[in-house]
Amino acid sequence: MIAVSAASGALGRLVVGGLRDRTEVVAVVRDLARAPEGVAARHGDYDDPASLREAFEGVDRLLLISSPELDTARRIRQHLAAVAAAKDAGVGVVVFTSFLGADTVATGLTEAYHATEQAIFASGLPYTIVRHPFYSDGFVPRVSGWELTGATGGRGLNTAFRTDLAEAAANVLTGDGHLGRAYDFTGPLWTHPQVAEALNVPYREVPDAGPGPMSWINTQVRAGALERQTPDLEHVLGRPAETVISHLLARSASQAR
Repeated sequence: MIAVSAASGALGRLVVGGLRDRTEVVAVVRDLARAPEGVAARHGDYDDPASLREAFEGVDRLLLISSPELDTARRIRQHLAAVAAAKDAGVGVVVFTSFLGADTVATGLTEAYHATEQAIFASGLPYTIVRHPFYSDGFVPRVSGWELTGATGGRGLNTAFRTDLAEAAANVLTGDGHLGRAYDFTGPLWTHPQVAEALNVPYREVPDAGPGPMSWINTQVRAGALERQTPDLEHVLGRPAETVISHLLARSASQAR
């Protein structure tokens, strides 16, 4: 039996949907009223370790989806509680959705992911780590006033769509040859000028709107920090990942019909 934690979230629902016709799957959720339809559901709250131990009973493979909690200290507590619960419940394999760079950087955005990876390694549980990039879903450029603007300096982004990352997770959970591996998933590199050219609109570089998460991310992009490429996602998918440009062109064609 495969369990998916945080299964009521956007990624969790996609993974459950991909597994439903392949194998026995149980959705672990904080609120049973929000559980995905068509599969068994169990109550499991990252802030309630006892509920996690009960939810993980009898589970052969667990997809531990990272908590959406923004406070790093609380997120670490939640993740470590989930790892301990998996060990106590005798889970066979843990697959953890980590973040790119968490293996080498333990500060800021990657701190909670790094701590969780280390806890999994120390637990002795069989594991697979799948490190995600930023989701393309939140970065798809929008044309406004017949032009595309951005503050990325024309540098590349290695984002990937949730649909592809969910399919990759389902493949890892149901396939062989993944134990003990850590995958660094990156999507096909893309730039705002490339998108503008594909959509046949001009591109204009603009200053950051002000302090905030996107300003910080834009700074990282301009420094080339999101240009890393690996073959891992394509390898696990068994096909190329969806590109931002193909996604936009498909959406434009659909809207034109």
